[in-house]
Amino acid sequence: MTVATAKWTVHDYHRMIDAGILDDRHVELLNGEIVEMPPEGIPHANRSTKAANYLRRLLGERVEIREGKPITLSDRSEPEPDIAVVQPLEDEYDEHHPYPSNVFWLIEFSNSSLEKDLEVKRRTYATDGIQEYWVVNLREMKLVVFRVPDDGDYQEASMLEQGIIHPVAFPDVSIDVSRFIGK
Repeated sequence: MTVATAKWTVHDYHRMIDAGILDDRHVELLNGEIVEMPPEGIPHANRSTKAANYLRRLLGERVEIREGKPITLSDRSEPEPDIAVVQPLEDEYDEHHPYPSNVFWLIEFSNSSLEKDLEVKRRTYATDGIQEYWVVNLREMKLVVFRVPDDGDYQEASMLEQGIIHPVAFPDVSIDVSRFIGK
């Protein structure tokens, strides 16, 4: 016997949210599946908040920093990255969450979700053309940077423990890696 799982669309997902079905669940839609999100640990919450504040100071009004808010990718994915650096479209986001074309880069802080963030989310973001994706590995205190999405994956990956990085969308901005990993 073959078991088939039902795949959900963003429209289905929004209908469940509107009906209150997911009110008591911390979930996101990834590749047609409604996925539970583990609760944030103390280092995760603190580091992501500090990093978001740091990026706001560095990038100012050039961007909007969204923390733990949905972005709409394909018809089958609406993840909630820890930090989404997006175009500052203000009232347009009353009509829709940011689309891939609105996203400069995404950042996840990972401990218990490390494998999901390094594998499933990496491929999902690459497939949908997110130009840059960072994973802060809280287990090893390293910043993993993915760039150049092509054919469902990123063609460039680097692991940083120190130094300065320049985001693809803002090559004039110098970001201190230690502000993300605390070294």
